[in-house]
Amino acid sequence: MTLRYAYNTNGAANHRLDDALHLIADAGYAGVALTLDHHHLDPFAPSWEREADRVAALLDRLRLGSVIETGARYLLDPRAKHEPTLVTAAAEGRDRRVAFLCRALDVAARLGSETMSFWAGVPKPGIDREAALAWLDDGLARVLDHAEAVGVEASFEPEPGMLIETVGDYATLAERHPRLRLALDTGHCLVTQDIDPAQAIRDQADRIGTVAIEDMRRGDHSHLPFGEGDMDMPAVLAALEDIGFTRLVCVELSRESPRAHAAIPESIAYLRRIAA
Repeated sequence: MTLRYAYNTNGAANHRLDDALHLIADAGYAGVALTLDHHHLDPFAPSWEREADRVAALLDRLRLGSVIETGARYLLDPRAKHEPTLVTAAAEGRDRRVAFLCRALDVAARLGSETMSFWAGVPKPGIDREAALAWLDDGLARVLDHAEAVGVEASFEPEPGMLIETVGDYATLAERHPRLRLALDTGHCLVTQDIDPAQAIRDQADRIGTVAIEDMRRGDHSHLPFGEGDMDMPAVLAALEDIGFTRLVCVELSRESPRAHAAIPESIAYLRRIAA
């Protein structure tokens, strides 16, 4: 089989969305991981429905599948990165994050996306872990209910430094929320060093809703171009082939926006070389 690669638009933040999508399609990708943001299909714009339908038509013309990502840094609060989250102390803030994730699911439904990916958030100092887990459970229940209503899977990403940061943390969470899929960023396994990336793919084969790949150094949460870190990418791709993974495999190079025009074709060329 041949894996289907996508490129995340958080690595093309200096480009207009349409230009980024054309670059991705021209390079030969099968899809896009679309990070909703104020400049890339703003989910809070008054005309978001019309824009989502327009982007859906463009994706169809370009023959690109999609995954919806929700990691925009300042979309909900211009003064606090990634805030509010599902584990923010203020109930109003948690409600805003849930509303955003539900809107992202609505966008995903209009685009025919494979899944919507999201994470827990970082509890502020002094927040009791059990309280944060209770807030997370409440938010997840609401998001998963909406996902079921619109017919889009919700995939949860363990993120280093967040309340749920390892694949093992996700597995425990999924016992309470069996509808919750896994958004596996293989690089994060090198950061937390709790499990080998290829082993994580095999262990969670039946739960994976989407996969992100990049290079990364052990213990360092920096998304790097392929060949610049410690990732055994041939082993990761072999594991995906072994489990018969047919969904999009998303290249996430969030720090490469200034050179996206080069990073986009370079990345898929690298993946094709090692696959060959």
